[in-house]
Formats: sequence, C-alpha cells, structure tokens
Amino acid sequence: MQRILMCCGLLLAAGCGMWAVGPDYSEPEILAPEASTPDAGYPTTNKTATGEFRPAETNEDPRVVLTAERIRGWWGQFNDEILTNLVEAAVSNNLTFLMAQQRLVQARWQLVGSVAAFMPKVTMDGTYTRSGAHRFTSSRADSGRNHHGDLWSSGFDATWEIDVFGGTRRAYEAADAQLAAAECTLEQAWVTLTSEIGRQYISLRTVQERLRVARANLKLQSETYDILKSRLDSGIGDELAVNQAKYNVEQTRAGIPNLLAAEEQHMNALAILVGTMPGSLHALLGELPDRDWLVAPQRLAEIRLDAMRARPDVRAAERALAAQVAAVGVAESQLFPKFYINGSLGLDSAEASKFFRRDSFIASIGPSFRWPIFQGGNLVANMKVEESKMDEAALRYELAVQTAYEETRNAYSAYTQEYHRYQSLQGAVAAARAAVDISNDLYKNGLADFNNVLDAQRSLLTLEESLAISRGTITVDLIALYKALGGGICL
Repeated sequence: MQRILMCCGLLLAAGCGMWAVGPDYSEPEILAPEASTPDAGYPTTNKTATGEFRPAETNEDPRVVLTAERIRGWWGQFNDEILTNLVEAAVSNNLTFLMAQQRLVQARWQLVGSVAAFMPKVTMDGTYTRSGAHRFTSSRADSGRNHHGDLWSSGFDATWEIDVFGGTRRAYEAADAQLAAAECTLEQAWVTLTSEIGRQYISLRTVQERLRVARANLKLQSETYDILKSRLDSGIGDELAVNQAKYNVEQTRAGIPNLLAAEEQHMNALAILVGTMPGSLHALLGELPDRDWLVAPQRLAEIRLDAMRARPDVRAAERALAAQVAAVGVAESQLFPKFYINGSLGLDSAEASKFFRRDSFIASIGPSFRWPIFQGGNLVANMKVEESKMDEAALRYELAVQTAYEETRNAYSAYTQEYHRYQSLQGAVAAARAAVDISNDLYKNGLADFNNVLDAQRSLLTLEESLAISRGTITVDLIALYKALGGGICL
C-alpha cells in the first residue's frame, strides 16, 4: 500500500508542474503604418488652383477632437429622443444581439466544463443479481441438486487523470480564450447594432427630406404648368411650353414612388433592429421632424495601432488565435501517455441482511496509464490540422488589424470630404433658386423661352435633393467612423 501511495504522490506532483506540451502563446507583432491621417481639413472657402478645398493654414481648426467619451453613447449628441429610444429598445430586444448574448453564456459554461477536467470523476452504481443453475447443468451435475444465489453490490468508482503533459491545462487555456473572444464578439455586436440603428434612422430621415424636396418642387412645377395651361386655354399660350411643363411635372412625380418605397424599407428595417414586427413603428417614424441631424464638424487626431488592436472584432480575432494555439497543445498531448489514479469503495454481499456489515466492505486504489502506441497516424494528422488552423488564425488576426485600419481611414476620408461637397452644394442651391426666379421673370416678359425655366427648375430639384443627401451622408459617414473606432471602446 505504501508503494501505491508513493506512486500516486509522484503522479500528482508531476501533474501539478507548470510545463505543458505545445507552443506557448504570445501576441503577434504588427508594424504600424507610417501614412498620415486622410484628413481633408475642415470646410473653408480656401481652394487650390484646381478648385479643390484645402485646410486653412492660418485659421485655428474649430473641429471637435474625437475622444472615447464623445463616441460612447454617440447618439445622445443628436438630442433626438426617438433615436435614443430606438437604440435602447434594440439593445434589449434585438434578436441577433440576444443570440450573441447566448453564445457568451455558452462560452462561460464551456469554461466551467474545462475546469471540471481537473477534478476526479466519481460514479456510483449498485446491482442486485439472482442466479440459478439446474441440477442437470454441467455446474451442478455432481450434486444433482438445483442451486439459486443472490448477489448485492454497491459502491463508488473514482478516476483522476493526472495532467502530466498539460493537455487539460491547454484545454482550459483554449476555453478561457474562447470566453474572452465571445465577450469581444458581444461588444462588437453592440457596436454594429447601435451603428446600424443610427445609419438606418438617418437614412430614413434623409429619404423623408428628399420627399419633402420633391413635393415642394412638384408644387412649384405644377403651379407653372397651371399658369401655362390657363394661358393656352385662353388662346394666348405656347403649346410647346405647356407640354414641356407637363413632362417636367410628371418626371418629378415619377420619382416620388421610389422614395416612398425606400421610406417603407427603412422603417421596416428599424422595426427588425429593435426586435419588433415590421409596420409597428410607422406611427412613430412616419412624420419628419422640423430639424436636422448635422452636428459640429469633428476630427481624428491620429489612427493609433493600439486603438485598432483594441477594437472588439480585432480583440476577438486575437483571442481566437490564443485559443487555437492552446488547441495545438491539446492535440499534441494526445501523443503522450495519460496517467490516472483509480479507486473504488463499496459493499458486496450474497445476503441482503449482511450487506451493511464490515465484512462486506471492499476497496481498491492504484495508478494506471494509457498510451496510444499505434493509431495509424491519426493523432499526428490531427495535430497537423490544429497547427494549420493556428496559422490560419494568425493570418485572420493580421487581416482584422488591416481591415480596422482600412475602415477607419475610409470612414474618416469620406466624412471630411463630404463636408466640402456639402459646402459647394449649398452655394449651388442658392444659385439655382435665384435662377428659377430670374428665368420666370424673363419668360413672363418675353425675353427668354421656356427652356430656361425648365432647366432652372430641373437643376433646382436635382441640387436640393443632392444637398439633402449630402447632409444625411455626412452624418452616416460620422456614424461609420464611430463604428470603425469600435464605438469608443478602443480609444
């Protein structure tokens, strides 16, 4: 017995060591790019020789610097109660986000399961057997008598694997990294959900503003058509001008159904995002508020490598890599022997009345091992598969960092450039409105034909719609920049 206990102690001591087969994880090194931030500068009247905008060289930049505090809860800066309520409802009810929460719960229980591998496994069983042998059977032939017997047994069996080569520890490392990856994935789901709410909401309001513009221009064009038609009916009008005014009106009217369809799509998308049935938000979202969502210009001081690596999706990729490195160790540990301490404790009796007596007590304890000597190359192949997955996970992590840089640079460039486009469109709309008034006066006084009026009205509709789209695009691009920066989590 002393020898057995000594062997068990040696196995326990070996299992408690810190060494484990397989590679130890270290976060890969990625070089930061030296490219400057794609900043077009804040909107000014300064232009280059080719007419493009450039940052002011002497004036102080009035833009607000983007910080984590400003980005977290970014929807609050719009002071829109409807938008805030939509975000809160989505976080509570969005089905995709709720599924991400369940995946986190699953990862937590998987970690609990990996911890259980360190513990001894104990089972309890009990049996009752009644056996009989006839007098003519071979076992009773000599006695010539029938025989019946009972056997009562019950007890505990225990097996404890000693983690000599660290396979269990590597499995725990993998589960722990997978849990961290699930937490990061949930954070990324929150960033994606809130930004999508903002994008759909601003896109909806932009479509509704375009509808307002189209209807206002339709009214203006209809008034012109009615005047021309009345003059023609009085015998003093121009039939060509009437027909030109007519197709101008119908062309504007033909664009409204597409906008109404887009309005419906955005409202239904928002309903899905907040976890409700499409059509349930129409009463809330159907009316365009008398306001806009253009906030003060903002700028990004720099794009830091540590900020990109802190993005939830990048951190999820990094933790997935750590889990896969540990999985290589788990696969490699299958090549080595496994050591166990086995034991049993129970009662065994042929008579029920004597089952609980001391003489019925049985017990055993001792070490054992199992070593897969030949498996046809299966274990080595499995280890090579896990190593290839590790290399793939490393590439996926590097790609995640590159993608983070790409999304951030693209979003910031689009946001800053759109401000310059918007400034040009403002001047164009003002000129178009003046052109409509002038062309109408000239036509009424017989100093110009109706084509000037027609062109001016068309240009006004096109430019006013472009201005409305640009205002919405600025805000959508800003929300995309918030998303690219991890919703403020990574700054």
